[in-house]
Amino acid sequence: MGTGDRRPEDPAAAARTELVREIERGGAWAADPVWREVFLAVPRHLFVPYYYVTVAGGFERRWAEHPDPAARARWLRGAYADVPLATRLRDGELVSSSSQPSLMAAMLAELGVRDGDRVLEIGAGTGYNAALLAHRLGDDRLVTTVDLDPEITESARRHLAAAGYHPRVVTGDGARGVPQRAPFDRILATCALPTVPRVWLAQCRPGGRVLTPLATGLVALDVSGAAHAEGGFLDTPAYFVPLRGGTRPVPPGPAVPAGVPRRGRQHDLFRFLLALTRESLDPREAYALWEREGRPGRRRYGITVTGDRAWAWLDDPAGPYAWPLPGSP
Repeated sequence: MGTGDRRPEDPAAAARTELVREIERGGAWAADPVWREVFLAVPRHLFVPYYYVTVAGGFERRWAEHPDPAARARWLRGAYADVPLATRLRDGELVSSSSQPSLMAAMLAELGVRDGDRVLEIGAGTGYNAALLAHRLGDDRLVTTVDLDPEITESARRHLAAAGYHPRVVTGDGARGVPQRAPFDRILATCALPTVPRVWLAQCRPGGRVLTPLATGLVALDVSGAAHAEGGFLDTPAYFVPLRGGTRPVPPGPAVPAGVPRRGRQHDLFRFLLALTRESLDPREAYALWEREGRPGRRRYGITVTGDRAWAWLDDPAGPYAWPLPGSP
């Protein structure tokens, strides 16, 4: 074929390739490189036909059908940027988004999905994450995604169908799981919670895994029974839209009093400890602990759930540093 016969490159495919390269440079797929091919195959732009970006004085809407070609090009570039995208606003408040792709990649790799696994996603969002899971597993029937908002689930179904995927999309309270589709091998939450709902463990097979945002972090829990799970936090910070439904609301970030030194007030890892221990330690106690223990990173913390009890811990589930999670006796 002569050079004059070359077809123009698909701009969406080119943008997707560059996004995958960027994620790859961050090392998200070192443990499970199959996800690289999945992200190359699934077109994110079909799941964000419009989104909002912050501008002076509010938000600007970008969408695929804008009459201006330059505006459509900006929309497409943004769809493949490694940033979270605000996709649904209500009264000026964010209620749904498409997560940062590199964070999604890290979560999916950490989830440890295997061929034949049944997966439940809590928080349908745009449907993009469910599509990635369906493509990885090669069987739509293995993937269930749930959201409380019927507008969100309906749009997720449309996006998934447009991309050629048909997992089960359920309208319901994610805090209750989806018992009619259980048991699951993996449960992945893409919304923030104050604690770990016990019903998730009951709906997860022994040997399964639950990965959920908690206290501005991500915790991966290995499930050993219907009432027991334990695991540690990933290194990465994580900020998600709170789950709406049958759990207590996620409280706002804890205030740090002026008595705490500036390096603590401004340090992400100290604020993580505050969020994790908000009902057990006052900020000054937390700061003294944080300094005494060498300003520990997220991977030194973990969560244990057993029976009616759930607690966070530093270094060792048996203590000496352990704090009950909300709702635990």
